[in-house]
Amino acid sequence: MSEHTGNMEMPSEQQQRDTYQKLRLQAQQYMESKSSTLDSAGQFALLAPDLFHLLTRLMLDSRIDKKSKALVGGGLLYFVAPIDVLPEILVGPGGYLDDVIVAVFIINTILNKLPQEVVTEHWAGDEDLLNTLRKLAGSGNKLASKLPAGRLIRTFTK
Repeated sequence: MSEHTGNMEMPSEQQQRDTYQKLRLQAQQYMESKSSTLDSAGQFALLAPDLFHLLTRLMLDSRIDKKSKALVGGGLLYFVAPIDVLPEILVGPGGYLDDVIVAVFIINTILNKLPQEVVTEHWAGDEDLLNTLRKLAGSGNKLASKLPAGRLIRTFTK
């Protein structure tokens, strides 16, 4: 059953997931075409669509408190901001690294605050990616604290 917003019909959950998966596959194929092997920075940048999707889904979850939604909203805004530490327009796909760092910081904060199921039920990536996210959370928090957005995020979490 499709959701309705005014006169516009929203795509079904399955259609949204299919579109997301197609876009992620295209991004992965692009990254692999630029290099015979996907280096660690490329793999890190490939988490960007998964994390953006996860943050979007968390923003719509009624179980998320307002303070956490403000944090998630800040992460989403950082993804779409045309000017950030590593602008995508100048750096290409590598420009998503700072976005990933900010998102990892936010997801780690939410995983420490809310039941794990709240996050995992919205995760569209592979289980391995979620495990990778947990491993990267520590380094993401350290790096995020050095970014301007990281300082702003810490203000919301106090």
